[in-house]
Amino acid sequence: MVPEIDQRTFAAAHAAGALVLDVRDRGEYRAGHVPGARSAPLPDLPLALAALPKDRPVHVICQSGGRSAQATALLRDLGHDARSVSGGTAAWIDAGRPTVTGDEPGTSTAPATSGETR
Repeated sequence: MVPEIDQRTFAAAHAAGALVLDVRDRGEYRAGHVPGARSAPLPDLPLALAALPKDRPVHVICQSGGRSAQATALLRDLGHDARSVSGGTAAWIDAGRPTVTGDEPGTSTAPATSGETR
């Protein structure tokens, strides 16, 4: 079983500066992502491994939880303290939490609406 973190716990970890890895494709990421999340599409995840620290938790997020579970399993097999974010970016947005758009992680605090990234 892949470890999951619920949205409320993730929001608290995010506010405290958690490392967030978004494994959706680049178009999904560009359309709206959790502020500060690094983009590493699931097919390209092996290329991102060298830049991921093993000394802190990695919170893996996708749209709804499927791809993040796959990525979390891989990262854990390679020695990372990874956990999948339950409900993914869709649940983050549905809760009214902020997103940013574009290719950069960003730090915006503007709340998203449910239709912005779908």
